[in-house]
Amino acid sequence: MSDVPPAGSTSSRDSGLSGWRRWLPGLQILRRYQASWLPKDLLAGLVLTTMLVPVGIAYAEASGVPGIYGLYATIVPLLAYALFGPSRILVLGPDSALAAIIIAVVLPQSAGDPMRAIALASAMALVSGLVCIAAGLLRLGFITELLSKPIRYGYMNGIAFTVLISQMPKLFGISIDSDGPLRDIAALGQALLAGEANWAAFAVGAGTLLVILLLKRFERLPDILIAVVLATLLVGGLGLGAEHGVKVLGPLPQGLPSFSLPWITLGDVSAVLIGGFAVALVSFADTSVLSRTYAARTRTPVDPNQEMVGLGAANLAAGLFQGFPISSSSSRTPVAEAAGSKTQLTGVFGALGVSLLLLFAPNLLQHLPNSALAAVVIAAAIGLFEFKDLRRIYRIQRWEFWLSITCFVGVAVLGAVPGIGLAVLVAVIEFLWDGWRPHFAVLGRVDGVRGYHDVARYPHARRVPGLVLFRWDAPLFFANAELFQSCIQDAVTQAPDPVRRVVVAAEPVTSVDVTSADMLVELEQILRAAGIELRFAEMKDPVKDKLLRLEVLEQIGSEVFHPTVGAAVDAYLQEHRVDWTP
Repeated sequence: MSDVPPAGSTSSRDSGLSGWRRWLPGLQILRRYQASWLPKDLLAGLVLTTMLVPVGIAYAEASGVPGIYGLYATIVPLLAYALFGPSRILVLGPDSALAAIIIAVVLPQSAGDPMRAIALASAMALVSGLVCIAAGLLRLGFITELLSKPIRYGYMNGIAFTVLISQMPKLFGISIDSDGPLRDIAALGQALLAGEANWAAFAVGAGTLLVILLLKRFERLPDILIAVVLATLLVGGLGLGAEHGVKVLGPLPQGLPSFSLPWITLGDVSAVLIGGFAVALVSFADTSVLSRTYAARTRTPVDPNQEMVGLGAANLAAGLFQGFPISSSSSRTPVAEAAGSKTQLTGVFGALGVSLLLLFAPNLLQHLPNSALAAVVIAAAIGLFEFKDLRRIYRIQRWEFWLSITCFVGVAVLGAVPGIGLAVLVAVIEFLWDGWRPHFAVLGRVDGVRGYHDVARYPHARRVPGLVLFRWDAPLFFANAELFQSCIQDAVTQAPDPVRRVVVAAEPVTSVDVTSADMLVELEQILRAAGIELRFAEMKDPVKDKLLRLEVLEQIGSEVFHPTVGAAVDAYLQEHRVDWTP
């Protein structure tokens, strides 16, 4: 069990915290900080630095911006999250899952100009940050739960595929104009057939990838750092950059990121807004899952709305200090945990480590080969793929498996940003379909089983003469109102005896809207004209309140509710003097 109190816990001296301080969990942790944690946070921060540098540069290159901006997008967001983020251990920074979305906007809009590229990427970070902060303040932290697991798998597999394909030309030392994964594959094949590959660069990149994958099984070894250092020493020591044309990173600019507002043209606004919203969705989906995972592991509950604010603040900081969109990291966070991290100060020390590198040793990585950076991104993309659970989903729920494949194909064919839009659209359709065509049942009494049950499942169930017990397993809203009315009428028509009363078992009905309310009034009038009464059983009080507010009870009366289905049956038997034994 963790020896650190939860970020949201309070003591007597904390109970008077003013409203604004609850949005600064980092300050609350700092007020309770113990001296014994400092060496552990410091050591974890130093270990983390060794991974932040190569990964930040690699993901920047993969996102279509110069590598130095990956370090800028590491420093300031870590400091911002340490203040606003609720998770003690989460590490934020450039992420492979966002690379495909960022480059989908940056590449066509920047036309090869690196300064325009970073301006566009920074603007996307601002949009993403503002969206996340607004959603957190509005307490919309539940929003990513609207994406089902198969749909998340689909778009993440699509993004992983897109990222992997985008890095393959760099692995071979080839430059191509990226036009999407499928066209990139064709262009890469043509370049390889034309003999454009730099096999020395490929050997370095493939070797780097192999070392990372082999060392990944050893959790406490810094696999990426070892692989990148070996590649850098090899290229620098053998002079492969000059003699064999292996492209290298070159010296980094000395100094820290400065405050800078990203200026974009009016023609860029639409693409930046769409890309920023897509980034916000993906980054918070990943961050919330990772945050909940570590919260459960350390037994420190995390507020998802505050997590949104923390992620938004980090992205906002990135956009204002020459960075680009960032997210949580499923690879760097375990490194911090394994190194003994106790609080958000680990990220602060990591940011300071990267800053010291830029101030005092900017040439340290000048021989880092681009193909090795591509290998780092490819290794991360491989880790994003989800196949095992998809096989399980294929076995138990095949239509959801094909939903996942649809999202994957959408991202792979249409591109990351349209593909994310398709995933959201599919999620909405899936949600509406479940409510649009829900399960319903006519109920009867089964000998030896308590309660009333679906006569379709129990064909020998006894039905109450003249009574239709009808259960509707969904909210009532505009999309299913007509179906509800039709099903009630069909149940009346198909009843074995002339019907005197219909009782709707309404416990699963959690809401009504204007359309369904008007439908209920119309249904009651139709049934009354046929000499049939309409009643409800087990309806929740909030739903009754809505029916009152929507003026339904003025039309059908307020004495139509029964507390249970059993009570509704007893009332019917007594009022209509029906001889039937439950």
